[in-house]
Amino acid sequence: MKMTSPSLGRIALCALTLASGVIALTQGAQAQTLTKDNGAPVGDNQNSQTAGPNGPTLLQDVHLVQKLQRFDRERIPERVVHATGTGAHGEFIATDDLSDLSKAKLFAKNTKTPVFVRFSTVIPGRSGAETTRDPRGFATKFYTQEGNWDLVGNNLPIFFIRDAIKFPDMIHALKPSPVSNVQEPERVFDFFSHVPEATAMLTRVYSNYGTPATYREMNGSSVHALKLVNARGDYVYAKFAWKSKQGERNLRPQEIPVVQGKSTSHATVDLYGAINAGKFPSWDLTVQVLKPDELAKFDFDPLDATKIWPGVPERKVGTMVLNRVPDNVFESTEQVAMAPGNLVPGIEASEDRMLQGRLFSYIDTQHHRLGANFQSLPINKPLVAVNNNHIDGAASSGNRKGIVNYEPSRLAPLKEDANARSSALPLSGSTQQARIARTLNFRQAGEFYRSLSSQDRDDLIANLSGDLKMVKNADSLNTMLSHFWKADADYGKRLVKAVGADAGNIAALAAALKE
Repeated sequence: MKMTSPSLGRIALCALTLASGVIALTQGAQAQTLTKDNGAPVGDNQNSQTAGPNGPTLLQDVHLVQKLQRFDRERIPERVVHATGTGAHGEFIATDDLSDLSKAKLFAKNTKTPVFVRFSTVIPGRSGAETTRDPRGFATKFYTQEGNWDLVGNNLPIFFIRDAIKFPDMIHALKPSPVSNVQEPERVFDFFSHVPEATAMLTRVYSNYGTPATYREMNGSSVHALKLVNARGDYVYAKFAWKSKQGERNLRPQEIPVVQGKSTSHATVDLYGAINAGKFPSWDLTVQVLKPDELAKFDFDPLDATKIWPGVPERKVGTMVLNRVPDNVFESTEQVAMAPGNLVPGIEASEDRMLQGRLFSYIDTQHHRLGANFQSLPINKPLVAVNNNHIDGAASSGNRKGIVNYEPSRLAPLKEDANARSSALPLSGSTQQARIARTLNFRQAGEFYRSLSSQDRDDLIANLSGDLKMVKNADSLNTMLSHFWKADADYGKRLVKAVGADAGNIAALAAALKE
C-alpha cells in the first residue's frame, strides 16, 4: 500500500470542517475563561512553575501535570478492524409500511429516525489511505423510538468466510506481517488457498468495486441475513441493502495513485465537502425477504455470508439523507460503537454463523476500547430512557439513585415488555462441529466475473495477477488459480497466463474440485 503526503487533503478538509468556527472566532466572540478539568481557572498557560528563574520544573504545577496527563491519554485503543473511519449525521424516513414483516416502529410509513453513519476501510490502521483495496464498512446507527438499532455491514454484499471461528485467522493473514509490518500476498493467499468459499469475495475485492471512488458513490449491504418479526410473531429472513442515489463509481487501477498522490483522505474530503455545500448524499434502503420454508429451495445455504440471494425481489423500505458533519471527530466517529447485537423489537439475529460470532465480538471490543459505560456516551446514547441494573465501572455517569440495583423488586419494580420477547426457532438434532452442507463455493464468483464489463474484467485480471505474482509458494499459487478457474474457465485461463503458470496443471486441479 503506497503512502503519500496527505497535506493537500488535510488542508482541504480543515478548510471545509472548520470554516464556520473560524468565522465565528473572527467576529469578536467574547473569550471564555480557560479552566482546568475541575473547573478552576488557569492563571498562566504559557509558563511552567520552576524553582527560581533557572531551577527545575516543580511537580506542584498541577496545570502542567494535568495537560501532560491528558495529552498522554488522548489515544484510545484503535479498532482492530475498521480503524480508519469517517462519520456523518443524518435522517432516515420510512417510505413503506413494513408492518406485514416487522413490528419495529422505525418501519412505520413516514417515520423519521435520526441516524449516524460510519464509513471505513477494514484492514489499515488508523489514518490509513482511503484508496486502499479493501471492503468498505457501511455502518448505520438508527436512534429509534425503541432503542438503538445498528445495521453494521459493508459496501460489498458478501464476505470472505462463513464461520466466525476463522475471523481472527483471516484478519491476521490480511494484516501486515508481524515481521516486516507490510501486508504480504504470500501470507494472504497462503490462508485463502485453504478457504475456497472466499473465491467470490476475492473476485469482488480485486475488481474495481474494491476501490470505491467516494463514500457517496457506493452501495451498502447488511451482508448477513437478519430476522424480521411481525406483531403476530411470524418471522422472515431479510437482507438489507443501501442503494446510492448518487450512483456507483469506482477507481480504476491507474486512477488510484493519482488520487492518493493528492490526498489519503479523498473520500472524507468529498463527503464533508458535499454536506457543507448543501448537496446532501442519500441512499434508498431495500430489503430482500425469504420465508423460513424457502431456505431449503436453494442449492446453497442462504444464511451463508459468502452468498448473495440472486433472483429474490428487493422492496424499498425508505431513504436516508446525510446532512450534518460531526462537531468533533473523536467524540463521534472514533467513539461511536456499532454492534450487530444492538437490535430492537421486530429485528433479530439469524442463525448465520458469521453473524452469531459478531454478536459477541463487536460488543466485547467496544467494552475493551471505550469501557463498560460506552453506551452512555452521547454518540451512542439512545433517545429513550435506559433502565436496568448495570452499575458502576469506569466513567459511570448514569446519575443512579436509590437502594435497589437488582430485579425483581417491590421497592422499585421494573416491568418486562412481552412485545420484546424473541421469536421461537424450531430446533432438532444434536450439537456439532461441522461445515454447512450446501457450500457451492465457486458458482457466484463466476457469475460475478461474467457480469463485469470487458474493461472491468481487464482491471480485475491486472489487479489480482499483480498480487498473485508475488506468491512464491507453488502450492498456494496453484490452489488459488484452480479456485478462480473453477469459478470460470476464462477467468482462470487469463490469470494463469498473466502469472505464467502451467495451464494443464491448473485445469486438472480445478476439475478435481467440488462445488
